[in-house]
Amino acid sequence: MIDVEDLIALVRNYNPRCNADLIRRAYAYGFKMHEGQMRKSGEPYFTHPVAVAAILTEQRLDDATIVTALLHDTIEDTRSTYADLSSMFGEEVAELVDGVTKLTNLQLSSTESQQAENFRKLFMAMSRDLRVILVKLADRLHNMRTIKSMSAEKQAQKARETMEIFAPLAGRMGMQWMREELEDLSFKVLNPEARNSIMRRFLTLQRETGDVVHQISHDITHELEKARIEADVFGRAKKPYSIWRKMQEKDLAFSRLSDIYGFRVICSSVADCYRILGVIHQRWRAVPGRFKDYISQPKNNGYRSIHTTVSGRDGKRVEVQIRTREMHEVAEAGVAAHWSYREGVRAQNPFAVDPAKWIAGLTERLDEEDHDEFLEHVKLEMYSDQVFCFTPKGDVIQMPRGATPLDFAYAIHTRIGNSCVSAKIDGIRVPLWTRLKNGQSVEIITAEGQRPQSSWIDIVTTGRAKAAIRRSLREEDRGRFVKLGQELARAAFENVGKKATDKALRTAAKMLGLADEADLLARLGSAEMPARRVVEILYPELAQATAEEVDSGRPVAGLTADQEFRRAQCCQPVPGERIVGITYRGQGVVVHAIDCPALEEFEDQTSRWVDLHWHSGRHKPVFTISLDLTISNDAGVLGRICTLIGEQKANISDLRFTDRKPDFYRLIVDVDLRDVEHLHMVMTALEAETDVAQISRHRDLTRRP
Repeated sequence: MIDVEDLIALVRNYNPRCNADLIRRAYAYGFKMHEGQMRKSGEPYFTHPVAVAAILTEQRLDDATIVTALLHDTIEDTRSTYADLSSMFGEEVAELVDGVTKLTNLQLSSTESQQAENFRKLFMAMSRDLRVILVKLADRLHNMRTIKSMSAEKQAQKARETMEIFAPLAGRMGMQWMREELEDLSFKVLNPEARNSIMRRFLTLQRETGDVVHQISHDITHELEKARIEADVFGRAKKPYSIWRKMQEKDLAFSRLSDIYGFRVICSSVADCYRILGVIHQRWRAVPGRFKDYISQPKNNGYRSIHTTVSGRDGKRVEVQIRTREMHEVAEAGVAAHWSYREGVRAQNPFAVDPAKWIAGLTERLDEEDHDEFLEHVKLEMYSDQVFCFTPKGDVIQMPRGATPLDFAYAIHTRIGNSCVSAKIDGIRVPLWTRLKNGQSVEIITAEGQRPQSSWIDIVTTGRAKAAIRRSLREEDRGRFVKLGQELARAAFENVGKKATDKALRTAAKMLGLADEADLLARLGSAEMPARRVVEILYPELAQATAEEVDSGRPVAGLTADQEFRRAQCCQPVPGERIVGITYRGQGVVVHAIDCPALEEFEDQTSRWVDLHWHSGRHKPVFTISLDLTISNDAGVLGRICTLIGEQKANISDLRFTDRKPDFYRLIVDVDLRDVEHLHMVMTALEAETDVAQISRHRDLTRRP
């Protein structure tokens, strides 16, 4: 436990004129009140308030806040009263301690109806004095740092509450460092396997590439010295949770992530910020769409900085934040910068936001809204990983980021989703796969007789929508699907010398977690599951030995006997990807990947859409895919690239250079592949090559049918 004199020394580091006697008296009083009380870890309870106070000294907060931290549990957990604190430490401290006590007693993760009222109380307490929430956040941070001593159930409950409420609140207040630590501590409890996996991959990456942070920091410092600009450069790897969230949002493997390192350049003036930006962009290529100027357009919590992402050493993407020292103080402390001290006086930071105005921005509608409306409003303000959109009547619908109008329709009612034919966002008609953004107004257009299509499964993101679509597809033509499933199962079983008996199908259904054999057959008939999957479950060795090679002339199922087909060159779909066909008069059917942007122009021509899927089995490597590569301009590199592709049993059918620079070449390589798994193998092998700076799948939307 930190000694009282050590705590005072921490305060004196930024406030030499602090009231040391007040802190000593609060320390002694808290120690006495909590005497005999123990934490779950077995330590004396008073170690916790002292640790909370120490966390607040890192933000250079005033004496009243530090004293409040030392006393914040006295009213709740000891015989101390509000009157006692008021007489001994003053009305200001007593008010703050009482506010923290009331926050502690709020069950913020309770039921939806209670949660709305408790959020209202939370913001009312904050509106009286924002330092209350600063103490509460520090309290939660120390509890999360020492959470191992709690029961597993309690750990999970606290971690969820932290992830849903306290971490977003810290971020909304501009305390990004605290948000990141709270998220990562919660992540460690809620998904330890994912976090450990990311940590292991980081260690592997460091062994392979060395100390990238030091190398890039040195590169930036060297460029600034050449330009005679004085600045401090700091680099770090991003937190595991931040990396995991980006992997989930972008659906990328760890090896495909590029900007996992972040760098800050701290200088003395705004003019230097823009000079530094110029130096960095002259030395490294800027990544389009990744530049933000929060100096000219600050965030409403006072945050100011320039953000840019560049292709740095070895083609690695790195994010660089450029700000002045005063801006950095606000970036670290957020709204708390208003109370920060420097050399014994309240810091006059021109960028610190007025907390009264900040909190007014959140609570101005308190008296106008009912509980549920207020809760939606607050979450819209606080949560960056959710999307909140409005119905034409003004109702708010909450969905995960990446949701589409179809998800919106099913969130309103299953009936609305099932009969959806199109949607309008802010009055403009859009494709059903459009990604929704915060604050948009969404109108769903329905039609009688419309039924869900199987292609919708790949458009929606919410579990509710996916389940409703699958249920509707199964129920609509269940009898027909069961009959079709019987034929598919019979053929698949005969292929391995077995019979599709009722007992075999029941066993397979049980192994797959399905209700009965009828449910299994319906899924086979509706193409939700290939018949080969059932055979593999029951007879894995036989299925492997007799895998049929698919006829490369007719690899697609769902066409009539007289229909010709060809792959769309804009998206180049391969087996394993969800596909859809578009009919052309005199040209047959053109097969597109379900996420191809070219499909947007056919949104209103549903009669031309054909539901297709790839035949199961082994496909020949005849499906050409274009890869966009950026490689080092060194001797032998192109030869190694071609060798790597050949080692993956893939054939290069064409190769063309699109850009030649002194240090890098950019080229398009056409490769003949079997399926999406084969594509992943090739791209992974190339990505691991040190001379490959960037690799992506090349899609040319100008090559439309």
